Amino acid sequence: MELFREALTSIVLGIATVLVLIALAILPFLNPIWVGFEQGRAQAAAWTGFAAADLRAVTGSILSDLVIGPPDFAVTLDGSPVLNQRERQHMRDVRNVFAGFYAAAIIGAALIGLTFALGRRPTARARLWRRLGLIGRVIAVGTVVVGLAGMLFFDTAFELFHELFFPPGSFLFDPRTDRLVQLFPETFWVETTIGVGIVVVVLSLGLAWLGGRRAAAIGASGALGPGSMRAPAAGR
Repeated sequence: MELFREALTSIVLGIATVLVLIALAILPFLNPIWVGFEQGRAQAAAWTGFAAADLRAVTGSILSDLVIGPPDFAVTLDGSPVLNQRERQHMRDVRNVFAGFYAAAIIGAALIGLTFALGRRPTARARLWRRLGLIGRVIAVGTVVVGLAGMLFFDTAFELFHELFFPPGSFLFDPRTDRLVQLFPETFWVETTIGVGIVVVVLSLGLAWLGGRRAAAIGASGALGPGSMRAPAAGR
């Protein structure tokens, strides 16, 4: 029974940590600086035919609706809507997926905090930090493996992701006519995904280092803390 409980705790803590790390890793990429940089590399201006100022304004409006809301995605250019109804609906679906994911990440963070609150004894706290250190190492290795596979089969992975989280057919757009995929071409998503993966690995390795360091520190303080027994010095 104890073994089952430990295994369940590790699984729940692992899932919670994955959610929190990915949520943190995504945040740096939800800003106009990164988006504008990647649009430049993906030649979004050439795809859309927009002037640089118009491209920034349109993208800024879409990004604001995604992150802040309300999720209207009704940006216009010269009085005409930039996105058609299907594109606007897809962006609302994207926002719903984001909202659900970040809600899950917040729950995950709360579970991690609860685990710390319940494990107040030094032995329990040290065990928790060791477990988090191991989870960090596993996430780092897993991210590298999955990332390499994803880069080799990016189109398949991208389509599978959309099929899992979006209504069938709602995410299929024509880059010759649909502004959404012209504003955010495939190169944008490939390089942004790589960037998120790198940040996840860095955060995971940081967690692995912190977990080991904190577990060792707690172990050392527990050995020499109040109530501990010290061996008498020789010759006394």
